[in-house]
Amino acid sequence: MRRTPLAVLALMTTTALAACGDDRPASPAAPASPATPASPADPATPASAAAPQQPATPAGGMQGGTDSWRQVAKAADASLLGRLDQAWRMARAEAEDGGFSRQVEALGPLADPNAAQTGRIQPGPGTYRCRTIKMGRRVEGQGLAYVEYPWFACSVELTPGGDLVLTKTTGSQRTRGLIYPDSERRAVYVGAQAWGADEKTFPAYGDKAERDQVGVIERIGQNRWRLVLPWPKQEAKLELLEITG
Repeated sequence: MRRTPLAVLALMTTTALAACGDDRPASPAAPASPATPASPADPATPASAAAPQQPATPAGGMQGGTDSWRQVAKAADASLLGRLDQAWRMARAEAEDGGFSRQVEALGPLADPNAAQTGRIQPGPGTYRCRTIKMGRRVEGQGLAYVEYPWFACSVELTPGGDLVLTKTTGSQRTRGLIYPDSERRAVYVGAQAWGADEKTFPAYGDKAERDQVGVIERIGQNRWRLVLPWPKQEAKLELLEITG
């Protein structure tokens, strides 16, 4: 069975730890505690959303025979990575100007655009804790400039076809997608979101444009990574998924 260099590296870096949490975003200690942002697909999502079933992995792998994310990501989504620096700059400034400077500063390397480290750039197969941070408003004047969610559960799986799959398994907004090699400081994530408790499966990337996600995965510390999603389709200018073992 084909195994990419990324898959071989992943086998050497297994870490395990899982956790679940309340589905409401944690209230920042800033000027006003943010209201729980409703799931775009299900505003009345219950506190504990059931994790969608994971689709069966094709024998030949999910990557369609390639380990190049550029052959998989749509041009419009790929172009968002070219504006990653702009997303960082605008999202941080908007959060800080909105009165959340202390919260952003407390995130440390998670919110530092230059924090990426070399070596073990993606988490290996196993279970992890993960949490989402959203900064900036996608639409001016609508929503919150900063939202910090509690910890949920994530997993990384090495499939028989040699693919490395990241899944956020709990919460009202869950994600599943592939991790592709890119450079010595980052990998690229291509995936899609499931929304609400009623969705029992994850959409495939490309099936629903409003669910598609393309971002970068970087290591920012010992057993600590982040998925950075610039210009997400909902709510924010920059979305961070912290992943820790």
